Amino acid sequence: MTKLPARLERKLAELFPRVKERERFVAEVVEKAIENTPMMEVGAPLSIGGTLHLYTDGGSRGNPGQAAIGCLLIDPDTMNVLEEKSERIGIQTNNVAEYRALIEGLKMAESYAPNELMCFLDSELVVKQLNGEYKIRMQSLEPLVEEIRELVLGFKHVTFKHVRRTENMRADSLVNKALDAK
Repeated sequence: MTKLPARLERKLAELFPRVKERERFVAEVVEKAIENTPMMEVGAPLSIGGTLHLYTDGGSRGNPGQAAIGCLLIDPDTMNVLEEKSERIGIQTNNVAEYRALIEGLKMAESYAPNELMCFLDSELVVKQLNGEYKIRMQSLEPLVEEIRELVLGFKHVTFKHVRRTENMRADSLVNKALDAK
């Protein structure tokens, strides 16, 4: 049986306290989905499982200032970009933008259900906070960290790695593209 993300499991448990009812409901939903889904084309990329790389960046012009995020989900075997996102997020600090970029990136990666998700960020502070090396001193960041922890529960294995800005140029360019857009 496929493992569902933790938040879906909790919601199903609320709706269907009895395990048999919950399993019956899930089976019915899956059967209906299979009946209504056309077969995949031969040669179509399988987007479930494996390892994926997520590059994220957030930035603000001024701190706080006009802020934006950039996320890039890549299949490391083919180096194909599976999805990317670039958007303004209003007036924020650079740290909030970094965390919001990671949140959006994790949401993008969910539908691919990777066995391993490697997240690359050029914010050493955020990486060390998420890896438990640094304490989170700003209370305004706590809800963002909690949201990330909740999202991570839906994946089999997630790592957060710090990279130099030069290794995160594509995500950085998505941030600048959003900030430069009028």
